[in-house]
Amino acid sequence: MTLSFAIAIDAMGGDHAPREVVRGAVEAARLNQDLRILLVGQPDKVRRELEGEDLGSGNPENAGSRSIESRNIYSKNIEIVPAEHVIDMGDSPVEALRKKKGSSIEVATRLVRKGEALAMVSAGNTGACVAAGTLLLGLLPEVRKAGIAVAFHAGRSPVVVIDVGANVSSKPEHLIQYGIMANLYARSVLRIESPRVGLLNIGEEDEKGNSLTKTTHNLFRKTALNFLGNVEGVEIFKGACDVVVCDGFVGNIVLKVSEGLAERLVDLFQVTLEQAGEKNSESSQGIPRQVQSALLNLREKLDYSEYGGAPLLGVNGVMIIAHGRSNAKAIFNAIRVAKRMVEMDVNKHITEEIQALGLGMSR
Repeated sequence: MTLSFAIAIDAMGGDHAPREVVRGAVEAARLNQDLRILLVGQPDKVRRELEGEDLGSGNPENAGSRSIESRNIYSKNIEIVPAEHVIDMGDSPVEALRKKKGSSIEVATRLVRKGEALAMVSAGNTGACVAAGTLLLGLLPEVRKAGIAVAFHAGRSPVVVIDVGANVSSKPEHLIQYGIMANLYARSVLRIESPRVGLLNIGEEDEKGNSLTKTTHNLFRKTALNFLGNVEGVEIFKGACDVVVCDGFVGNIVLKVSEGLAERLVDLFQVTLEQAGEKNSESSQGIPRQVQSALLNLREKLDYSEYGGAPLLGVNGVMIIAHGRSNAKAIFNAIRVAKRMVEMDVNKHITEEIQALGLGMSR
């Protein structure tokens, strides 16, 4: 079978690496036999996890306990690429890239730069991923700032928020480009027809906001995007629009508050349910199963792993930044998103659209 392209996976990035990263990568390799998975990390640790996944045991001595076919089931499309160092979550991004030469994030990014992989996925240090993507891959032609796009559950379809932390000091032209890039991502990867774009603001009226949002609002009106105007924070999760644009400072706060609130709501629901059961044990006999089912459904709706990761849009390559707490499901979905972005040639379309609109503005 001819392998179409490779995706580099930072096997050492994340709270549950390399275990969960390897599990997610193995599943992706199993279901996509035409895809090469390059697991980047410390070989002994990665190999130990691979052996556990392949053989059902982490003990290399059991390697002969199954047939050769079983032992080689992933050898055709999984490869280990050595990386000596690991950038920790608390490390200073740029300093860590400089001091920890040959880190898993750097090696994976360089594979994309050299064309040995067409995408990379990491659940590691977000700042280091952004720095590696910007410094090693560079930006697409005419793109001035890269932005992180996160998909949230909202209404019947996801809503993409950009930027959630890559660039905390934005200019109006940066926000316009974010809108263009997220629009293409929503259309190509999330399959949303004619995405509705909104500018995050303190009010819906055109005259609301600071100088950044006012100028950006006027520029959006001049584009061919399906621009709805200003949207307030309360509208993000109501499905009022499909793409929400903001600067990275505001976007990162939106992201962190949303994550914390979602987790807290589920916890409160669980506690309230338990308290109700204690107060009225008789009437709760027939209720818990239904309510527990609803609680499980709510958890799934708020599950960050559904979309896997956030693309760093604007860099000259495909980079997916997964949540630090990513489990195997999240890594699997991040690989799926990376594969989809490559197949849809999202970066080419971003370049073409920005060039066509003459939006290569000042940095």
